[in-house]
Amino acid sequence: MMSRMSSIFTLDITLQRRYGFYYAGIFVTLVWIVLLKLLPASWYGMAVPFVIFVDLGVIGLYFLAGQVIFEKMEGTLNALVVSPLRFREYLLSKLITLTLLSWVISMIVAVVTVGLSFNILIFSLGVITTSVLVLSVGMFAVIPYSSISSFIMPSQLYLIPITLPIIDFIGWIQSPLVYLIPTHASLLLLKGAFSSISTWDLVYSLIYPSLWIVLFFIVSEKRFHKYVIAGGSASLRAEGGTKDE
Repeated sequence: MMSRMSSIFTLDITLQRRYGFYYAGIFVTLVWIVLLKLLPASWYGMAVPFVIFVDLGVIGLYFLAGQVIFEKMEGTLNALVVSPLRFREYLLSKLITLTLLSWVISMIVAVVTVGLSFNILIFSLGVITTSVLVLSVGMFAVIPYSSISSFIMPSQLYLIPITLPIIDFIGWIQSPLVYLIPTHASLLLLKGAFSSISTWDLVYSLIYPSLWIVLFFIVSEKRFHKYVIAGGSASLRAEGGTKDE
């Protein structure tokens, strides 16, 4: 399993570099830093979590979707047919590589903007939770599609709920029902890194999104087998297939 993970991990990094994700990440980082530096320092406690959350939500969703669609178009998934790679390893590699990219971007934005005057651990937990959750949703959403143009409009059905907690965050509409939205939990972590977070909110923010991540992991695998393997466009080993540990 470790050799398979090492191979797909290296492949993902290579493809992400080829697709220009790292260059896009540098550009986005610079844009956010410039925009944040134009704001009064007293706004940073709200502005930085807001920017990071929006960046992870929008960029993360489309980075993941873009990579999967590019892999379909280039036949990379077909090349994986002859390998013993499993869907869980395929998805896990993307979660790790893209979340690492998101963490680096987020840390640079935060440190350049406010220095080290924030809770790095809570901030990192917020970034990781947000990224993994959004990427898991992105995998579930993109599986049936084979082009960016066909995915753009349907993706709004996923992007809107993901970013909905912003309305509560900025105080437009506040309701306890927002706690039902898993990305609200990760937004609480990002905000708490620059102010404070209660023990209850910390526990909720770590456990609740994790349950949703596991759920999307499971349903994404089922959806992959339905739309990709059953559709005949590519194949990965099923969970119950031949093992090569």
